[in-house]
Amino acid sequence: MADFMKILQQAQQMQGRLQEMEQELQNKSVTATAGGGMVTVEADGKAQVKRIKIDPSVVNPADVEMLEDLVLVAITEAQRKAGELAREEMGKLSGGLNLPFQLPF
Repeated sequence: MADFMKILQQAQQMQGRLQEMEQELQNKSVTATAGGGMVTVEADGKAQVKRIKIDPSVVNPADVEMLEDLVLVAITEAQRKAGELAREEMGKLSGGLNLPFQLPF
């Protein structure tokens, strides 16, 4: 029975640390660019886009599609980087264990 209580205590500690880690991820940021820096996207560690910066030279009314593509590429890359950051942080929490389930981020 002592082993079960120890496992339960460890699970509660891990849950508390997971909540702390989610808050830390929200406070971290990643940046991605497209078009050689013409479009920059900043997202938090949970992949929520916080800011988009567009160089005025890329704004061409005759080629809106290119601008849309650049924004999409930058957002996708920022979200990918945020996912990597979350996996790195989870690796620290789990001690490198391969968990048999996906975490919510």
